[in-house]
Amino acid sequence: MGRATLIGFSAVAMWALLALLTDASGKVPPFLLSALTFSIGTGVGLVARLFMPAAESQKIPPQVWLIGIAGLFGYHFFYFTALRNAPAVEASLIAYLWPLLIVLGSALMPGEKLAWNHVVGALLGLAGTVLIVTKGGGLAFDARYAFGYAMAAVCALLWSSYSLLSRRFPSVPTSIVTWFCAATAVLSLVCHLALEQTVLPNGAGQWLAVLGLGLMPVGAAFYAWDIGVKRGNIQVLGAASYLAPLLSTLVLIAAGVAEPSLRILAACVLITGGAALAAKSLFLRKPAQAESQAKASESGAAA
Repeated sequence: MGRATLIGFSAVAMWALLALLTDASGKVPPFLLSALTFSIGTGVGLVARLFMPAAESQKIPPQVWLIGIAGLFGYHFFYFTALRNAPAVEASLIAYLWPLLIVLGSALMPGEKLAWNHVVGALLGLAGTVLIVTKGGGLAFDARYAFGYAMAAVCALLWSSYSLLSRRFPSVPTSIVTWFCAATAVLSLVCHLALEQTVLPNGAGQWLAVLGLGLMPVGAAFYAWDIGVKRGNIQVLGAASYLAPLLSTLVLIAAGVAEPSLRILAACVLITGGAALAAKSLFLRKPAQAESQAKASESGAAA
């Protein structure tokens, strides 16, 4: 349980590079960037499959394909749509409700139990994220942007649903994410051709940024997340996911793109404190108890 949770958290750490690498990729339009990076992410899975050639010998249920493609492509489609139809700050904050939805929704999963520390930890993480996203300013929800806000809410619902529903299929190998990435790349290319003007990366630096995106936050991260949500502690992962915007900001500060401030320090205290509180039961649980809960979760999910 602990190892799978740590693997899932590595996805959160990789997502922290998303803002920096996206900024370094230049003016590539969103759907084209998605098509390029998910193509690279597909390559990550194909290379990994060389070491597990028989990983998908079993029949994959049709609903798994629907969940996977809707999760990866659907999230990005609705997120880009939200940003086109609402201010980025409010849209991003609404979209970032997905960690809280994962924590709350986990109570409905077989073999899972939602405790007070999971909920409070997620809420503390959300409060810290508000400080990060709004940069200490206020929020100004405007009825004119209701459609964009709705699209952002769909983002949060899609990714939290993808994460929770994936847990119900623990026997489906993580290598299946390869084909989710491939489908997302193709669908993103279709959206690009229909909605955007082509602007390719300019120079080696921007192409390297695109490669970095495809290898990590839009590549390996999705495979790691699949392992985490299927076999790890999903409440802890949900609350810890609020570390992504904080880590992203710290990366930007280290790169000289952003400036440190008391607001960042306050967000750090809120988010890390919330993650630690959510993980309290994991740290205090006896090994035998952890193993028993893991087996109960897997048998319940298989049913």
